[in-house]
Amino acid sequence: MARESIAPTKSNLIRVKERLATAEEGYDLLEQKREILVMELMQKVEQVKLLERDLDSRIQTAYPALKRMLIVVGRERADRLARNIRYRFELTEKQVTAAGMKLPSLEIHLPDAELKYSAANSYAECDETVLEFFEMLKICTELAAVRTIAWRLAREVRKTQRRVNALEKMVIPTARDTRIYIEASLEERDRDSFFTSKLLKKKAGKEL
Repeated sequence: MARESIAPTKSNLIRVKERLATAEEGYDLLEQKREILVMELMQKVEQVKLLERDLDSRIQTAYPALKRMLIVVGRERADRLARNIRYRFELTEKQVTAAGMKLPSLEIHLPDAELKYSAANSYAECDETVLEFFEMLKICTELAAVRTIAWRLAREVRKTQRRVNALEKMVIPTARDTRIYIEASLEERDRDSFFTSKLLKKKAGKEL
């Protein structure tokens, strides 16, 4: 039996009962938090799966578009066109709320896809490739943001589970066993006092 090594007194019993009540209340709250976190995590995992599926689909169209463009335009001309193209991407960190917590995430601001080369050098295959890879980049950034949140939620689930386990397997059983021990010791002491008092009264009566 796991219990604290403390004197079985009424004051210690009061303190142990208060500690046990606090631990049990904390356990209930942490268990609720863990369930909410798990539900939120599962939703994010589903989002990741959907985004990964969208990314796979986009890859199936983007790279063939790139291949067609290289065949039509040629690698050297495509390389010359690409050197004159510059897009500005803004990557920032933002706070999102998940399961009642503020978690850091990523946000990317993509520029509009537009022609960066002259109309004379314009090819439909180039436009198609640019649009395909822009869409793929959007999915990649969204996937990275959701994965970041999912990873942080998973870490919070592990932390909460460790606390739940500590309360369930150590703190609460120890407090309960200590309470039972003190209550039993006090009851035994009361019984001894009662019988001692009766014996003393009986003896005093005989002497009279």
